[in-house]
Amino acid sequence: MKEFAEAFYKSRAWQRTREAYAASVGGLCEDCFAKGLYRAGEIVHHKQALTPENIGDPSVTLAWDNLKLVCRDCHAKEHGSTKRYKVDGMGRVNTV
Repeated sequence: MKEFAEAFYKSRAWQRTREAYAASVGGLCEDCFAKGLYRAGEIVHHKQALTPENIGDPSVTLAWDNLKLVCRDCHAKEHGSTKRYKVDGMGRVNTV
């Protein structure tokens, strides 16, 4: 999480918005669902990235039309990264 956004992500307004939005889309990853897959959504993603300039603008930070519920894999794709895995000493697979 970027330092300028820490207070926002801890705010009650964001917590409520995030929970309500996730419930409104049935708790499923919207990107996977569009492909016919049923995976739990874990992250409410801002389509328009938050910046120091717009972090105080609720029409960007809290507007449902700027949000999307995604799984971790789809969130990584949104940010141009790929998911990597690591196996620990007990044979459990963990994401890196």
